Amino acid sequence: MAEHNQLGKKGEELAVNFLIENGYSIMERNYRYQKAEVDIIAKKGGFLAVIEVKTRSTINFGNPQDFVKPKQIQRLVKAIDQYVETNNLDMEVRFDIVAIVKTGNTFEIEHLENAFYHF
Repeated sequence: MAEHNQLGKKGEELAVNFLIENGYSIMERNYRYQKAEVDIIAKKGGFLAVIEVKTRSTINFGNPQDFVKPKQIQRLVKAIDQYVETNNLDMEVRFDIVAIVKTGNTFEIEHLENAFYHF
C-alpha cells in the first residue's frame, strides 16, 4: 500500500478513537453512495455528524481542511441526504472535518464542527 494511503488509514483510525473518546457513537465508516465516500457518520446527542477526515504529513502546502473541495462537499451532502432518507432518521445533520497532521511520530488532531459553513 502506498505511504499516503497508509497515512490516510491511520488518520481515520485516530479520528474514530478521538470521536469515541469525545462521546460520539460511530454509525458508519466509509459509507458510499454514487461517487461519494463519507469517512465517518457518527451520532452525538440529537445530531448526526458527517465527518470528513483529512490527514497530512506536512502543512507546507496548506492545512488538511483546505483540501476539502466544493465538489466533494456536494457529493457528501447528496450521500447524507440518501443515508438519512434510507434510514428514516429525523435528526439535525452537521458536517465536520477532523484535520490530522503528522509531526515526527506524533499526530495533532483538530475537530472542526460545522466546517462546511466556512467555505
